[in-house]
Parts: sequence; C-alpha cells; structure tokens
Amino acid sequence: MRCVVAKKPGGADQLEVVELPKPIPASGELLIRVHTTALNRTDILMREGKTGYVSNPIIGVEIAGTVVEINGVSPFSIGDKVMGLVNGGGYAEYVVMPIDRAMKIPESFTFEEAAAIPEVYLTAYQTLIWIGKLQEHETVLIHAGASGVGTAAIQLAKKLCKAKVIVTAGAIEKLDFCQSLGADVIINYKEQAFDQEVLRATNGQGVDLILDFIGADFWAKNLTSIKVDGRWVLIGVLGGAQIEKVNLFEIMMKRIQLTGTLLTPRSDEYKSRITNEFISTVTPYFERGEVFSVVDKIYPLEQVAEAHKRMEDNLNIGKIILQVKK
Repeated sequence: MRCVVAKKPGGADQLEVVELPKPIPASGELLIRVHTTALNRTDILMREGKTGYVSNPIIGVEIAGTVVEINGVSPFSIGDKVMGLVNGGGYAEYVVMPIDRAMKIPESFTFEEAAAIPEVYLTAYQTLIWIGKLQEHETVLIHAGASGVGTAAIQLAKKLCKAKVIVTAGAIEKLDFCQSLGADVIINYKEQAFDQEVLRATNGQGVDLILDFIGADFWAKNLTSIKVDGRWVLIGVLGGAQIEKVNLFEIMMKRIQLTGTLLTPRSDEYKSRITNEFISTVTPYFERGEVFSVVDKIYPLEQVAEAHKRMEDNLNIGKIILQVKK
C-alpha cells in the first residue's frame, strides 16, 4: 500500500510516499480502505520526531473510508463508510481501527467532509464539555477560532450550550468566517488587545471558560480575560511553552481551574468512551445539518509536503484534507 513516512525527523521536505505492507487487523479491529485523511498539529510533531506517544511510523491520526475486513463482533459490515481516530497510520491506503472507535459517516457527507470531523470535533467536545464543563448561556473564549478545533468548538458551544462565544484570530477573513459560524464577538489579536476587548464584551467580568491553543504568548492576557472561578483548558502551545515570572498567586486569587490536555495520547478506552458519547450527543446535529465540518483545501497524497506547509504557515480555515484513494 502507499503511505507517508518521514525519511528522518525534520521539515515537510522529509515527507515521502512509500510502499509498505498493509496492516492486519487484530481482534477487535477493523481494516479500513482509506479514502481521505486530515492534517493535525500532531502530524507535524510526528514528522519532527517529537511525539513519544505515537509509535506508528506512518503519519496521521484520523481517517474516513470503507470497511474491508472485520476481526471480531461488530455493528459494522463490509463496505460500510466509517470515520474515526486511529493510532497512527492515517496517511495510508489501509489502516486498522478499534471497532469501538469507528463512527458511521452521515449519509449526506462526502469522504472529504467526514475526514474533517473526528480529531477536531472530539477534541472540541472533550475540552468544552468533559473538561471545560461549559454550561448553558456561559461565555467561552476560543483562541485560534478559524482552526479545525476552533471551528468545531464554535458550533458545539452554540448548539449544545447556547453559549456566548468570543473568538480570536489574526486575519479578517478568518474572523468573518468565525462570525458566520455563530461567534458573537470577534477579535483580531494582532490589532487589538484581546483581554480588554473581552472585558468590554463581558461588562468587566471576564469569561467562564478559555480554550487556549497558544500558551505562553497569551498567558498574561488570558489571566485578565478569565473571571473568578473560571476554567482554562490548555490544548496547545503555538505561542510557546515556557513562561517567565509566573505569579501563581494570580491563579489563586481568581480561583482558576487550569487544565492541560491532549487527545492523541489518551488510552483506547478513553477514546472509545468519548467517541460513543459524541455519537449519541452530536450525530443528530450533523444529520440535521445544524453543525458541519469545515474543509479548507484538498490535496492528493503526493502533495503532502505542500499540505503540511500550508498548516505550518497558518493559512487554513478549517481542515486540510489529503485524498488517499485514487
């Protein structure tokens, strides 16, 4: 089968399409013929050799495709269209997936649209609901609002919780798109002091919840933006991981709950539980067209390096897709 590996840890130029044997499903697994896969920041870390939690040399953690083999008791049949998270190996013509992590693709969705769902929507659901405990009519600040997770989080916050959504992004076209998804307040962090805009939008109270992809660069402004007893979920460190002169007393004074999380290194059991709750809670919204995946640009597998560069340059609005099946 064709698949993508990194010749050695490094930049996008290290990615290459090679031929490797297709995997064999173990007990409790499906073999999937992959039609499409989608890019994630985890894929860049895999390429750079910086993840200690994905052992598969083939890059990629989410796919959409058709079931071609079943090993075990399964609600699926050969030929069913499924999407879901895999333990590496997504940039390939075939991949194995635990049966209890597979999700049926909604009838109206293309494979390209389906591949844009699993990682970002499960991450958004995890950070908003499981960890962030967002309640109805609360206010949430979502950084990187036009990213894959950001676009999913905006929609889930509005539909599941009727929340007031404040987003940041660095380009007007990204902010306009966030507004079209339902964001109530849009802030260009390159031109505006987002903490002051947040306070203005919340009558000086701050937000109940922050979804933070940025880390160090936004630390001080996030402290200003969050209300007393607020929750703050750290899900990325695009703006750096090291913070100097942190005053922990500020965390204590506001009684802030700060939680760091990653989805990819979670256990199979955890991913199964969140997948199944997500299916029962969110699938009806997909079927009614009330939430949807956001596809930025589609590349053939052979242009994987170009796709990675687009993500690294922060040009995408939503998900970058790789077409695997010719």
